Amino acid sequence: MHNAAVLIPVLFLVLAAEFVNGVTDAPNAIATVVSTRVLPPLGAVLMAAVFNLVGALATGTAVASTIGKGFVKPEVISLSVVAASMITIVLWSVVTWRLALPTSKSHELVASLTGAGLAAAGSSVLLWQGWEKVLIGLVLSTFGGFLAGIFFMIALDWILRRNSPASVRGIFSRLQIASSAFMAFSHGSNDGQKFMGVFALALLIGGATTSFHVSWWIILVCGTVMGLGTIFGGWRIMRTVGFKLTKLEPVNGFAAETAGGAAITLASSFGIPLSTTHTINTAIMGVGATRRLSAVHWEVARRVVAAWIVTFPACFALGWLLSKGLGHIM
Repeated sequence: MHNAAVLIPVLFLVLAAEFVNGVTDAPNAIATVVSTRVLPPLGAVLMAAVFNLVGALATGTAVASTIGKGFVKPEVISLSVVAASMITIVLWSVVTWRLALPTSKSHELVASLTGAGLAAAGSSVLLWQGWEKVLIGLVLSTFGGFLAGIFFMIALDWILRRNSPASVRGIFSRLQIASSAFMAFSHGSNDGQKFMGVFALALLIGGATTSFHVSWWIILVCGTVMGLGTIFGGWRIMRTVGFKLTKLEPVNGFAAETAGGAAITLASSFGIPLSTTHTINTAIMGVGATRRLSAVHWEVARRVVAAWIVTFPACFALGWLLSKGLGHIM
């Protein structure tokens, strides 16, 4: 029965998932500006929280619509499906956070919601046209980030070839503040919207609204919760991304953030749910590889990529199991 007694706990689960999004995903946006010592950790985290919220507020709701009604049919799923998906995301995020591994909230959300939906309603729940955007986002985030990082870094090396290392560092110590803000903004424009879409979906399924609509207050609440997650728990992931993948100077951080932010902003404008985790991490790998392949700590990269590969089947299976169990309760 879809009433307030069921709907309200589900909405809190959505916010819990948005909080861990801030803990484990949003820190990717500012990891490089901390590792290059352009900003102290607290200043970077506060900046990320602000620009994530601004990105979520200022860029429309195309990604939220794709997540909320674009790849699963709202009319054939229940609140138990949404609850199963959100619990899956929280549990998986806690595990990967403990291991200090950045994982994709996009893939956790798509996989868990798909698994939970299939358990509840079968294959009729899926909308294949929405899955096209999901697959495009997978390719763009994984390969586009890496290639864009290489391109931006090679271009900057050529432009700055006559400048001394000291002058380059001085210039990009300032410019990297802008690029990290841009990266945080782009994260809010894409990842921030995903759970707003789920929040609006839960309201529709629960009978609180008559049509799918991402209201301004949903954007504000979810964006704020995501920012709080980054403030309270973001450092653990930030350390892996910013310090362990490769050694970064401000110009390298600028290249990676600009490349990643551009790819994410482009995807957001087309309503494509993109993994910001994949995008910025592969951009960092691409930037590091322009120096020499050994400049990238490939063992760390291997662990990160292995976590990405495991995420989809693990979250699909857990979402399916939880949906089966909750379907008998809710």
